[in-house]
Amino acid sequence: MPEQHTSLKEPLMSHEHTDASQNPAHFTGHVRLGKPKSAAAGLPAVISSARHILQEMDAIRGMKALLKLNQKNGFDCPGCAWPDPDDERSAVAEYCENGAKAVAEEATSKKLDAKFFAKNSVADLGQLTDYEIGKKGRVAQPVYLAPDATHYRPISWEQAFGKIAEHLNTLASPDEAIFYTSGRTSNEAAFLYQLFVREYGTNNLPDCSNMCHESSGVALSDTLGIGKGSVTLDDLYEAEVIIILGQNPGTNHPRMLSALQKAKKNGVKIIAVNPLPETGLLNFMNPQTVKGMLHVPTHLTDLFLQVKINGDMALLQAIALLLLREEDKQPGTVFDHQFIQDHTSGAEGYIAHLRELQLDQLAAAAGIPVGQIEEAAAMLLHKKKIVACWAMGLTQHKNAVDTIKEIVNLLLLKGSVGKPGAGTCPVRGHSNVQGDRTMGIYEKPSPVLLNTIEAVYGFAPPRKHGFDTVNAIRAMRDGKAKVFFAMGGNFLSATPDTVVTAQALRNCALTVHVSTKLNRSHLVHGREAIILPTLGRSDQDIQQGEKQFVTCENSMGVIQMSKGNLPPVSDQLLSEPAIICRLAEATLGNRSKINWQPYLKHYDYIREDIEKVIPGFTNYNTRVRHPGGFYLPNNARDGKFVTSTGKANFNVATVIEQQLAADEYMMMTIRSHDQFNTTIYGLDDRYRGIYQERRVILMNAKDIKAAGLRDNDVVDLINTYEGVERIVHRFLVIAYNIPEKCTATYFPEANALVPLNSVADKSNTPTSKLVIIKIRKSSEL
Repeated sequence: MPEQHTSLKEPLMSHEHTDASQNPAHFTGHVRLGKPKSAAAGLPAVISSARHILQEMDAIRGMKALLKLNQKNGFDCPGCAWPDPDDERSAVAEYCENGAKAVAEEATSKKLDAKFFAKNSVADLGQLTDYEIGKKGRVAQPVYLAPDATHYRPISWEQAFGKIAEHLNTLASPDEAIFYTSGRTSNEAAFLYQLFVREYGTNNLPDCSNMCHESSGVALSDTLGIGKGSVTLDDLYEAEVIIILGQNPGTNHPRMLSALQKAKKNGVKIIAVNPLPETGLLNFMNPQTVKGMLHVPTHLTDLFLQVKINGDMALLQAIALLLLREEDKQPGTVFDHQFIQDHTSGAEGYIAHLRELQLDQLAAAAGIPVGQIEEAAAMLLHKKKIVACWAMGLTQHKNAVDTIKEIVNLLLLKGSVGKPGAGTCPVRGHSNVQGDRTMGIYEKPSPVLLNTIEAVYGFAPPRKHGFDTVNAIRAMRDGKAKVFFAMGGNFLSATPDTVVTAQALRNCALTVHVSTKLNRSHLVHGREAIILPTLGRSDQDIQQGEKQFVTCENSMGVIQMSKGNLPPVSDQLLSEPAIICRLAEATLGNRSKINWQPYLKHYDYIREDIEKVIPGFTNYNTRVRHPGGFYLPNNARDGKFVTSTGKANFNVATVIEQQLAADEYMMMTIRSHDQFNTTIYGLDDRYRGIYQERRVILMNAKDIKAAGLRDNDVVDLINTYEGVERIVHRFLVIAYNIPEKCTATYFPEANALVPLNSVADKSNTPTSKLVIIKIRKSSEL
């Protein structure tokens, strides 16, 4: 029998309740279904963009924001990290539908002032869905929740910094504080943040990378010597084949579709690998072309391989095995032997491993017919310019690191790294998540970084590794961490095991969130709680009477400026750099060896010091002012592999197929089209044809029938892991095109089913893309 029982019926409330109360208004049970769309974007995307903008602000403010979005003299999209074109950019719309939605959310003219917080208790706000909470507007002033209080109340900035400093300075050890970072934090803020945290005395710097592409960073560092991708946009245009694995670009990175369209025009073949036939993987109607506006799509995918959940490693090994067989028949025509000899290590062991494999067994584990795998291998047979793209469909599995290394194996066999038109492309989610890591936001900093900080600033940073996200939750749960400080993000809704994470936050003496808008994490809090409202990307940032800009790093390693152009909705907002500097001064006082005042006056001073500490930023202030910015050094792109062997490393891994009981299923969490990360823009998933309901589970029609269920049945989902039973209630069954024994649910509604202790080997990333569940008819109708 399970030792524990945790249940999540509806959105988690605040205060002492472990479960939320039932609220029928959050679950209508009246989902509206339509046919999945055959093509992404087009006129519907334009209409959707305009509607979201006009719901949040007047047309003049909206157009002022959109015309500067992703422009060389504008601001970086607060959404995804897909790169902007190096050369010409559209003067009208250098953004996608979800970028417009992200700007609408951030640049909204709705604001939450003292009257709002006086009228709405934390408990009442906790009854709302994440969508309803997010639609309330921008937090307009610092607010504080006292012990046992029911309402947030206004607090001055000085009082807020004083309270935080008091908590931090009375801890038994700096390691009792957690400093989280979201991917929207600028390079300047991230650098100052890690500097303050390390002078304070800890490396507890978990960030959203821990939950998304940490597996990519580990795998690529081990094999190629850099935890980033190696390609540029031009490489996609020059490639012969692009493989897209575990990614839904139409929703999560829509501007990628324009790049794929250009690649197709150049003759590139595209192989798409995913458990769901996502619209954006298949066809694209570019709304900036006449054909796109007339609903004439560009067909993107040449071969779609509908892999089972976590069948990617088996598929990649099957393709490599077929290529090996062809190489044996025609030596020297399939593999790049010169590249393998000169630049790689471990090839003999890997090829010996391939020879021991059975194609039919790999095909069964992948869930792909042998004939389709042979078709994929044929497309790669005599090609050298191959780009592999992937996202969280690969990174959030127990074997994620080895699966990504399997991608590298395939590229190394073909000599497809470090040359034009070829290489690795992990597609990052949040807009500066890669830049945050570059700036030193990492719980396991390198000795080189720490030595440089000590040399430049004169203090000895801590050497002991800190907590990543999973370990930070454990530490708060177990009483080993007592202050939680979040630089952006919605920690509760982004993390696994929702009930456990909620209790972890409640165990804290103080929780602090630097935020633009209200979110769930403000309502599930410590004994005391503070919200510090900050400027968004679209806001003008004026310090000492001079307009400032910040910088971001995109998925392909370009550093470029971001300068907001909208007047802030409140005069009580501070920028993230200002918040960090003032908190550092309040906390460290005279014992700080850093002069924080110049950083407050002008951000050029921050960049001057980044140049001293972080490699690749020579002449930072000069180069970043060049339109479009500059590329950071990338050894893999240059064909140099800074690894333990001095070469690119092959990896040998064994496919382990998931064993399921008759009544068990594999569940992956996914995002709807009206969503970016934890931000819910609306209740429709237009491309999948699902409207007005998010508490759904997508199932294969054969599985529905075999389980004695029917479409629109209301069910509970149960996960039992390590003797703990986790339940989420009242999900609607929807028949969908998904492999048998595979299911899909929306994030964060099903996060409570993701066990905190179920993590990827080596990267410690939660396994949100493979959760074993059982399904039963709900008794709570």
